[in-house]
Amino acid sequence: MTGARACALFVAAFLFGCSLLFGGGSARAAEQPSAAEMMDDLMYGRGTVGGPFTLTDQNGKPRSDSDFRGKLMIVYFGYTSCPDVCPTDLMAITQALDALGPAAEGIQPVFITIDPERDTKILAEYLSAFHRSFVGLTGSPEEIRRVANAYKAFYVKVQDERGGDYSIDHAGVVYLMGRDGQYLGFMPPQTNPDRLTEILRKNLAK
Repeated sequence: MTGARACALFVAAFLFGCSLLFGGGSARAAEQPSAAEMMDDLMYGRGTVGGPFTLTDQNGKPRSDSDFRGKLMIVYFGYTSCPDVCPTDLMAITQALDALGPAAEGIQPVFITIDPERDTKILAEYLSAFHRSFVGLTGSPEEIRRVANAYKAFYVKVQDERGGDYSIDHAGVVYLMGRDGQYLGFMPPQTNPDRLTEILRKNLAK
């Protein structure tokens, strides 16, 4: 199953009676729950989503979730080699932030790579194509897995048997965290910029 197909499945499930939910589910740090488990946890508000983390940004600086207190935080898990879904979602976030104008100063967009082996050295260059406020985060594969599990962010490597390379199936969910670091809800992959702007504006006003 390709990354695009995996994301399409998540889009269909999320759009079925859901645009922005509240809640989450428990996560195991050492292994990854199935995509179905993670989706059910998000859809039905089971347990918690998010939590403390410390990773490394695109400039080699340690960054923790607490660095972003006082702002709404958008969290997106993706990878720079993603052919379509990631750049589409990151551009939608960029357009939404642009539409908010000065109010966007109250929002911190965060891109966490799920492919640290290939992405760590090129995160800064990749993110330069999107909103200037994006912070890119990387770490060891184990660190990334722990953070992704805490956010219910499914991803799995898919080996290319012909070329020897790999792609990554992933959910492409846009997470929204509050000024105090608490989980507010999620938006499905490929949510359009107007809808993102509307949701962000409402949460900024709270």
